[in-house]
Amino acid sequence: MKKFMMWILSGILVMALSGCGSSDDNDGLTTLFLVDDEGYSYGGIPYTCDSMNYWDKTAFNGEFSFYPGEDCEFDFDGLNGTDPDDIYVDEVIYIVDDLDNGKNNIPYECSSFNAGNINYTYDDGIWDGSFDYDADDACVFYL
Repeated sequence: MKKFMMWILSGILVMALSGCGSSDDNDGLTTLFLVDDEGYSYGGIPYTCDSMNYWDKTAFNGEFSFYPGEDCEFDFDGLNGTDPDDIYVDEVIYIVDDLDNGKNNIPYECSSFNAGNINYTYDDGIWDGSFDYDADDACVFYL
């Protein structure tokens, strides 16, 4: 009986040490991308989300990750912003998924204005994921 109990205890100990049944820290992590109107990435944009301890930057391909329900702030310092009246300074940014589908229904606000409502463009039956912001703006997205 002692041997049998030792085997059971050993099995339980091995499972506990191997992490069997534990949850992955990346459960629910969502990844999106910042791109321009030609599909080129916006890498190096500083951002921080609620679960982060420090600011990070979007990856070279514009990738950023967050947990659903988080607020993420992006610092668009050095960018021209959007200006529908002047296409030469209009620097549109899109939030897209890995299939290049624009994301809609993302509320946000920027330091230069309170968007309050969602801003996106619907063109040819496709949501493009664009949003308005001013030059050198910082915007919070309620993801």
